[in-house]
Amino acid sequence: MTVAEIENATFGYGDRPVLSDVSMTVENGEFLGLVGPNGSGKSTLLKLVLGLQTPDEGTVRLFGEPPRKGRKGGRVGYVAQNVTAVSGMPVTVEEVVRAGRSSLLGFGFAGEEHREAVEYAMETVGISNLAERRVARLSGGQQQRAFIARALAADADVLVLDEPTVGVDAESREEFYTLLHDLNEDGLAVILVEHDIGVVTEHADRIACLNRKLYFHGDTDEFEASEVLAEAYGANQRQLHHDHD
Repeated sequence: MTVAEIENATFGYGDRPVLSDVSMTVENGEFLGLVGPNGSGKSTLLKLVLGLQTPDEGTVRLFGEPPRKGRKGGRVGYVAQNVTAVSGMPVTVEEVVRAGRSSLLGFGFAGEEHREAVEYAMETVGISNLAERRVARLSGGQQQRAFIARALAADADVLVLDEPTVGVDAESREEFYTLLHDLNEDGLAVILVEHDIGVVTEHADRIACLNRKLYFHGDTDEFEASEVLAEAYGANQRQLHHDHD
């Protein structure tokens, strides 16, 4: 199953071009790392995939449908860079996760099966002990886990993450990416925007490198052996690769 298909997508804000003739696909079970310098169009490409923006030219399809239709029913779990707007609401972790399950049921929520799905999602990401805690009182890493659990409760087929560990401490960040790796190993597709090239190449099996146009889309090993970073960033590749012990 193809998760996302982007064909000759071009987009700009007014007279400012952001993406030019981008074509790529994301397949089921894939872990795609989306990299590029600041202002390269990474977040905009995610918005096109999610149907939050419409390309000026070209087409985007999500699970074979127009994006807004394709993301109905909880098939897409989106974890934004900054969740403070939602995390400031007076809701508990369990309520956040139940909201994901509710996307399958409308406003109803009943039955042992659905309660078990919520509990399993929280257990999977390691926050069962935080179920009654207000989200606003969690650390950044714990908040992100809560929103991943929400996606799992909705039986999402793909997680879309836009620099999800900004402001998260190093230890929590490593735990977070280990969790993503494990979820992907279990079959969940992942599309990740991340500025740290080392993190991306450590966990993603495929890389897309953007700077308005698509410079590379392929296997991680091939990406690391290429000169793409120098071309896309205008800098030496070694300066952009961060080692992780």
